[in-house]
Amino acid sequence: MKRPEKEAVVAQLTAQFREADAVYLTEYRGLTVPQISDLREKLGRDTSYSVAKNTLARIAAKEAGIEGLDEILAGPTAITFVKGDFIEAAKILRDFAKDNKALIVKGAAADGTVYDAEGAIKLADLKSRPQLLAEFAGDIKATMSKAAYLFNALPTKAVRTIDALREKQEKAA
Repeated sequence: MKRPEKEAVVAQLTAQFREADAVYLTEYRGLTVPQISDLREKLGRDTSYSVAKNTLARIAAKEAGIEGLDEILAGPTAITFVKGDFIEAAKILRDFAKDNKALIVKGAAADGTVYDAEGAIKLADLKSRPQLLAEFAGDIKATMSKAAYLFNALPTKAVRTIDALREKQEKAA
């Protein structure tokens, strides 16, 4: 690869690093072309899975402001650039790696933090944004239901107490 070609590749990778919400690094050695195509399909439209030279990827990551990927960028590496929900991508990579032992998750970078292989896989155990929002909405609805019950219970108790007092006075008279 000649220098102008390398500069173009670095510029493209730098743009991808900057635009991505998260980056996962995997070892792809041993995967067949149909398996890689299947992985790309599972990852979806907002994710790109590509192979790049480690040296060029290191330069691009540094230019994009991501530090700490040097140790992870060793050996054959494929880079997964994720836009959007990176937890879902982590789950897809984890599940794909379980079914295809040749895929090895080497690390990740998300929200300004670089993760080793173990940390990148642990990201898959987190709940996705839609799940967290659904739980939050459920908690708010439950809290509102409790509040409505309490607001309704106070006047109801007061009415029952007043009725009991009136009946007591009528019996005493």
